[in-house]
Amino acid sequence: MREKPILLLIDDELGLVESLTVLLEDEGFEVVSELSGAGGVSRFKEVSPDIVLSDVRMPKTSGIEVLEEIRRTAPEVPVVLMTAQASLQSAIQAVNLGATHYVQKPFQNEELVAILRRSLDWGRLKKENTGLKRELNKQQALNIGRPIGVSPAFEIALRLIENVADSESTILLSGESGTGKEIIARYIHDLSSRSTRRLLSLNCGALPEGLLESELFGHVKGSFTGAVKDKEGLFVAASGGTFFMDEVGELSASTQVKLLRVLQQREVIPVGSTESVPVDVRLIAATNIDLE
Repeated sequence: MREKPILLLIDDELGLVESLTVLLEDEGFEVVSELSGAGGVSRFKEVSPDIVLSDVRMPKTSGIEVLEEIRRTAPEVPVVLMTAQASLQSAIQAVNLGATHYVQKPFQNEELVAILRRSLDWGRLKKENTGLKRELNKQQALNIGRPIGVSPAFEIALRLIENVADSESTILLSGESGTGKEIIARYIHDLSSRSTRRLLSLNCGALPEGLLESELFGHVKGSFTGAVKDKEGLFVAASGGTFFMDEVGELSASTQVKLLRVLQQREVIPVGSTESVPVDVRLIAATNIDLE
């Protein structure tokens, strides 16, 4: 356990950042600060703070957008928002989106510190609860959902699966149709640290290439006939969880290149867009053909 909780402070007012840093360090926090929302999101990934304190109104990337990005990848980390009276409605909206608390400017130092400490306690409870759910899911998977087989080779395969399930590695399942690859994929998901999040699946051989790319990566309005609104792809929808791609050997060469980008850069580009979208997903692929 850390000796001091790390607090990420995000605000575009340098004077406020400096004064809050002094206050919060005196109160026992280790403060890391950024002067922009985009910088705050990047720093969050670097330092993995215990709590985030962010202003709502900032140019380009707002506190609401910071909150949404953090909630996609770290739902257990408390996020406290600072708001002026004029943006009070935004703060209420943010609480509905998952902010732990908000404090209205100007605020009393004692009030802010009390809110931060309560939010830290909430974060610890949330993390403990997530850990308990994960352990329960793991036990249920081991005791109830464990695939049943009789051969020594099958037992060896299951032990290998149980050893790698909690890693973040991409997994390829190879075997003939009907051998239970989707069952194994669900078993891996249930044993993993992502078990409390979504498991989505797609049979790559069931859709034509144009529609398949839209399903995988999403699309923007007007990118093709019938694209009447933006659509979120399955990689984004599964963010934080697991995505199972069956019959991955049916992908075209161009789609394979785009899939490689997802695996290497952890981002997708929706059909018809030039803007990348970050994703955090564990991929399990399956095939019934020799990919060599």
